[in-house]
Amino acid sequence: MGNFVQIISDRVAIIASARLWLEDAAVQQLKTTSQLPGMARVVGLPDLHPGRGYPVGAAFFSTGRFYPALVGNDIGCGMALWQTDILASKAKLDKLDKQIGNLDRIMDEDEWALLTARDPLLVQRKATLTAALADAGLDTSHLRSLGTIGGGNHFAELQVVDQVECADTVAQTAIEPKRLQLLVHSGSRGLGQAVLRYHVDQFSHAGLADGTADALAYLAQHDAAVQFAELNRRVIAARICQRLRCGAVPVLEVNHNTVVPAQVDSAKGWLHRKGATPSDLGPVMLPGSRDDYSYLLAPVANAGALSLHSLAHGAGRKWQRTDCKGRLERIATPAQLSRTSMGGRVICNDRGLIYEEAPQAYKTVDSVLDCLVGAGLARVVARSKPVLTYKTRGECC
Repeated sequence: MGNFVQIISDRVAIIASARLWLEDAAVQQLKTTSQLPGMARVVGLPDLHPGRGYPVGAAFFSTGRFYPALVGNDIGCGMALWQTDILASKAKLDKLDKQIGNLDRIMDEDEWALLTARDPLLVQRKATLTAALADAGLDTSHLRSLGTIGGGNHFAELQVVDQVECADTVAQTAIEPKRLQLLVHSGSRGLGQAVLRYHVDQFSHAGLADGTADALAYLAQHDAAVQFAELNRRVIAARICQRLRCGAVPVLEVNHNTVVPAQVDSAKGWLHRKGATPSDLGPVMLPGSRDDYSYLLAPVANAGALSLHSLAHGAGRKWQRTDCKGRLERIATPAQLSRTSMGGRVICNDRGLIYEEAPQAYKTVDSVLDCLVGAGLARVVARSKPVLTYKTRGECC
């Protein structure tokens, strides 16, 4: 375990081996964040990389106050996994590609009616979300974005299990290795941005003290944005399954960008996650790039305190987005990047985005996985490979 945990100071630790490349700017952001008033501990995870002022791929525990800026603008961003009834051996990429169509378009009433007939709970969940938005003083017009994936590193992906490490654990889930799984990675769309923008305009990057009216107001908006993100992933999955004419059952749901009350080492405070997966809610997914494996992991419960009850949420960027096109356009065309070495396909008709999200821009997922397993934080349950990844059909997300 010791070879995979770097103790930087009494407040700062990084879950990473000495061999894992980490950007100096990300480590410096981690150290700087540890000096915020009330900050007790910060932990960088193996997918750590620089963000806009604060590192991504990290967890932060504070007492007496919390920091909305650490959560960021995509509140509730996370992943949900469904097991479909599509036999992997009979799946044809051209047919799947055509059936999925364009998920960038806003849903109309006819499509919503089809989805609610398939999943009647959508009606109640949307009504509950609408009330939560109104109660938190948020604009309900954001509901128009429900069912859309968004830009950046968000995606919907059909995968297939190609290796099972623990059949007993797999048997406890809804996963069927011979059938396609659907992984959806998305968040609160423009709603989270609106919440953060309002907060920063009012308070800059200062934290909010426990129990104050301002803190309670932010938490109400935060919780509504998390509700939005969770429902958004459910609607995205429903849209895809409706078009593929398949059934699907949920396997897991986790959020990567949140702040929640927590107790760490007998101290009560606030646990912020910025691009980090909770390790205290059951199995989680560790996705790679669009041309890499993804892993279903079982967190090791008694090791959670080491990493602030958090795990890596992906492979982690190694290139800045602004550098990707210049590095890659001479060696790969968008058409080439839309086909993977594993025989999969990437739907991304945004020329800039397909370079920004190219596999070369990310660490290998195995390098991140090795650190989590080596530190004793998780064990591998199963490995999956991508079959069809949806990013966007158009030039705008």
